[in-house]
Amino acid sequence: MRILITNDDGIEAGGIIRLAAAAAAFGEVWVVAPDRGRSAASHCITLHSPIDIFPHEFPVPGVHAFSCTGMPADCVRVGSLSVMPEKPDVVLSGINYGHNVASDIQYSATIGAALEASFQGIRGIALSEGADPDHSVTDAYLLPVLEKWIGSGIPEGQILNINFPKCPLAECRGILEDRTVSKSVPFTDRYREIEKLPGGGARFMVDGLYREEAEEGSDFRALIDRYISAGFVRNLC
Repeated sequence: MRILITNDDGIEAGGIIRLAAAAAAFGEVWVVAPDRGRSAASHCITLHSPIDIFPHEFPVPGVHAFSCTGMPADCVRVGSLSVMPEKPDVVLSGINYGHNVASDIQYSATIGAALEASFQGIRGIALSEGADPDHSVTDAYLLPVLEKWIGSGIPEGQILNINFPKCPLAECRGILEDRTVSKSVPFTDRYREIEKLPGGGARFMVDGLYREEAEEGSDFRALIDRYISAGFVRNLC
């Protein structure tokens, strides 16, 4: 199996290294990932400037790794169409530092990269975990999750979105599949003024308020209840 891995936290992020190490058990692994963080870039692609690709030293033996000056969706496009000698069988996007569930998935470049894979006719799987230094849940369940989904089972025109809860392994209650995308908003958005600017201007910084409200059967509800959430997200076409 040929596997392409990308992320939106940058090629040196711990999550992509852990994912590549796990994916190596299933086949030939290629990493094409942004040279720096690209969070919240959604499905953005680069059209009006060039994209630079450089070989990148990577800590997982046998992995073909390249950094990319573009967005995560660019990494999937140029990786599958130009960097790799053949298209991959599957694209893994992650492991993202921070959950991608509910309304937040529309902003997520982790999701955007997986959706681009689907658009290119490649199976796409997005993987995210809570922004916590404790990776015990993810590390315990990552291989079983990949074993089940990496080879098949994703409907055409959809991606699989997997989120690992933010809790110690002893508190994780297992996996819930077929989770729907919650209609709730994990963060109530607001902006705070941080500086006055010349000419009457003002500088603002996003300052969302986190809240745990989600409907039963949804991805966000699963995480609140300390389950791993797995569910399909439909592409735009």
